[in-house]
Amino acid sequence: MNFTRWSARLPGTQRRAAARGTDSGTSPERRGEGAVPAARGDSDGDRPPDRPDEEPAAPALEDFSVREILGSLPGLVALVYGSDHRIAYVNDAYAAAFGTRPPGGPAAGSCPELAELGLFPLMDQVLRSGKPRTVKSRRVPGGGSYTVSCLPVELRGGAGSTGGVLVHAADVTDHAEAAERLRASERRHREAAVTLQRSLLPQELEQPDDLRVAATYQPGGADAAVGGDWYDVITLGAGRTALVIGDVMGRGVRAAAVMGQLRTAVRAYARLDLPPHEVLQLLDGLAAEIDASQIATCVYAVHDPNEGRLVYASAGHLPILVRDADGTVRRAADHTGPPLGTGGWLHTSGTIALPPGSSAVLYTDGLVERRGEDIDEGLAALERALSGATGAPAVVCDRLLRSLGVTASHDDDVAVLVLQHPDRTGPDAELFHNAALDLLGGIEAAPRARAFASGVLSSWRFPPDLRDLGVLATSELVTNSLQHGTPPMRLRLRRTDRRLIIEVTDGDDHLPRRRRAESDDESGRGISIVATIASSWGCRRTPGGGKAVWCEFALPARVKDPKDQLPGVR
Repeated sequence: MNFTRWSARLPGTQRRAAARGTDSGTSPERRGEGAVPAARGDSDGDRPPDRPDEEPAAPALEDFSVREILGSLPGLVALVYGSDHRIAYVNDAYAAAFGTRPPGGPAAGSCPELAELGLFPLMDQVLRSGKPRTVKSRRVPGGGSYTVSCLPVELRGGAGSTGGVLVHAADVTDHAEAAERLRASERRHREAAVTLQRSLLPQELEQPDDLRVAATYQPGGADAAVGGDWYDVITLGAGRTALVIGDVMGRGVRAAAVMGQLRTAVRAYARLDLPPHEVLQLLDGLAAEIDASQIATCVYAVHDPNEGRLVYASAGHLPILVRDADGTVRRAADHTGPPLGTGGWLHTSGTIALPPGSSAVLYTDGLVERRGEDIDEGLAALERALSGATGAPAVVCDRLLRSLGVTASHDDDVAVLVLQHPDRTGPDAELFHNAALDLLGGIEAAPRARAFASGVLSSWRFPPDLRDLGVLATSELVTNSLQHGTPPMRLRLRRTDRRLIIEVTDGDDHLPRRRRAESDDESGRGISIVATIASSWGCRRTPGGGKAVWCEFALPARVKDPKDQLPGVR
């Protein structure tokens, strides 16, 4: 095949050819041929030879053998012409990879590899547009991967010109395999991080007596690394519940590991029954010790059924949202300090009402934060979605995710915690009762407290053995408060569908502790007696000074429904 008939449409090719044609038509006089040399007193034979440092003229493109150049290329080259892409030439590398191809035949029949690479639509486009096109990492079934460039060429001569395409395929199999190994490694790393993340989250949420709680965690899509979002629900005793949500700034296994350490620390600090701001103060120092290069945001809230509100503290986290029974949505006030791990800040606690029939939502930034949008827009969208979200907490979680557009391909992980304070009516309300007595002190306080407890427990139709244990625990707690506490004193009895709670408060902030009493000691056995007969007991300091000491008794199954204790009721 004569390659001099083919001309690639390369910049400058036609200009150089035109320039050469102009030079060839110049007269000998213009080019200096036949001119008389200047008189120098020397004959032509005596002229000095050309200087050796003069460089020869650069060769033209036509001086090179295009066939030899294409044949020696390591890449695969095929030259086709016409609208049906007939084979004009394939180089040695192409023949070695796919076999020899006879010239003149249509490529659709003789070059199945071009169809496997999906090149025929691309070649048609190159013929129509006259512009080169490139596709990367196309795989041949059962073979390697190639990056293919298609260049328009033109055959001139004869009756006219015929368009063609020069196909150049570079073997990138090694690069494609390395990229696939890297993607597989990233998938394994992400799967390990997701597994670690889920294993560090609560496998089953604790369900308080007075709240209904549900939570969900949605990891980011395949292109997003797993973050450090977490949540938790911790029962504190005496009907009180701690609710926690947080987000470690970072991605991958390291963020998940830091998250697990912080979650464990929160549960340990919660057992101290400290105010929310003191828990965050302790977490702040711990976060800096775990990893000074990472910070975390967190909200720690405590619900007390006797107060009907949430007491919370926030370390750089988004505000809690509360939906009232009428659909009104309120934001928690800005009692927000810097993220955990920054240090040098005194956190404070705030409160927000949570009356019966209301719901609260704690969430991470992945739910409301979008690229290119202000986060206030996301918060407003969440408020609108929460306003119309009704049903069980798990249903509310799903509705919020759908309303905010969180899918499996979301670019950030999301954690959502929903709690509801149900408005109980009818038979369900009979399972929850409260009774309280103010104690003025004196020798008559303990007998009065015992009589009050006996009457209340009898009205709640507890069996005699549970009533006697409740009266004994009341006597010991009141006696301990009279001996070691200061006024004002208050006895509170509370019944839920699962337990009996007895709590005594006074004005002294010295917390009692259980100790072993010797056989000849006349005191020191009260707390030990309570700890022995009750399911659990504890104490905490109250806001404004003072303390509360409490104990709980799990209700037997036969007394969880008060109708079981009423004669004639089935």
